[in-house]
Amino acid sequence: MDRSNGYNDLEWAIGLNRRMLKLVGLWPQNSTISYEVIFSKFCLLFNIITLIFVLTIPALASLIRVWGDMILMIDNLQYTLPLLITILKVSIMWCKREALSPLIDMVIKDWTKVKMEEERNVMLKQARITRILAMCGGFMIFLTLLITFSSLFFGLTLRHVTNLTDPGKPLPLQTYYLHDVSKSPQFELTFFTQGIAVTISGLSYTAVDNFLGLLLLHICGQIENLHLRLLNLGKNSNFIATLKFNVKDHIRLISSIQIIDNTFNLMLLGLIFFFGVLFCLQGFLIINVLKQGENLTLLHFIWYISANVCVLLHMCLYCAIGEFLVTQSEKIHSATYEYLWYTLEPKAAKHLILVMLRAKKPLYITAGKTFPMTMATFCNLLKTSAGYVSVLLANRD
Repeated sequence: MDRSNGYNDLEWAIGLNRRMLKLVGLWPQNSTISYEVIFSKFCLLFNIITLIFVLTIPALASLIRVWGDMILMIDNLQYTLPLLITILKVSIMWCKREALSPLIDMVIKDWTKVKMEEERNVMLKQARITRILAMCGGFMIFLTLLITFSSLFFGLTLRHVTNLTDPGKPLPLQTYYLHDVSKSPQFELTFFTQGIAVTISGLSYTAVDNFLGLLLLHICGQIENLHLRLLNLGKNSNFIATLKFNVKDHIRLISSIQIIDNTFNLMLLGLIFFFGVLFCLQGFLIINVLKQGENLTLLHFIWYISANVCVLLHMCLYCAIGEFLVTQSEKIHSATYEYLWYTLEPKAAKHLILVMLRAKKPLYITAGKTFPMTMATFCNLLKTSAGYVSVLLANRD
């Protein structure tokens, strides 16, 4: 057993995601240092103001102006929908911070407590996946910002620019402001403000996703450790005390999943809606261009395909982690049923019934308390979205 590396492991496991959330003022755990509390509130306020007033409201105003033009609407929605989802994520993280704080304490306690080397290796394996996802999410946001803003300096734009959307120089996002952005220095100031706002919103979007992944994968690691302890249950001399500890640990993990589901189920429902709408519209546009040769440049066409693939992989990742949670929880069910209970005393064997009954129901997170986030849900969503694409194409013909 080793405790010396616990705090180092904790920093390695959650440090990256914690720093990302603190930059946008969304880290759920309250600090005891006054200046950190003030800084967190300032970051959150700045995040909300830029997200709503610099990006979302102007983007919605532009959407109303271009309503009826399919290409311009899709060009607008590929940014507006993520902005609306980001507002939902920020609102949930802010409103549910008191419910999420005990989960942070649980993660800290799990990492810092004394544990077997085998259990530590399981936790490190899950934390490594979390770090890779966080770095990949941050890299994708950085790459998107780099391509979007750097292309403008070379006279290129990834948007479909018209006199209606951009009477002067094109901005990174399709937006409509009350002031004249075609003149200097209004254009430069608006361009710079959009750059800051898009960076903050992108960081908020991916940081909340990474935080959800961190919690779920950590719990998956704890379930795997519980599974290992149940398999070795017969090797302990005090069977009742060991089983009691494992039952309490199982109840703790079940409660944690319930808190996560209660907190993020509305966000996941919004993400399913976001994926369905954007996949339908972009799929319709891509197929329509291939069939009828609509007026769209090769650069725009490649950008739409890349955005569609990115959204597809993002949704697949949510469902894959949910599927992994279900698979891990089913291991508890298998371990209790396969245990050699007939070698125990009857009074001791009957205590396994509690674990058997509760482990019979798999653990999963849901979208809006309706759809379990599994690969089966992803396949059904993909099939339904593809069906709507065919309906749009039939109506266009």
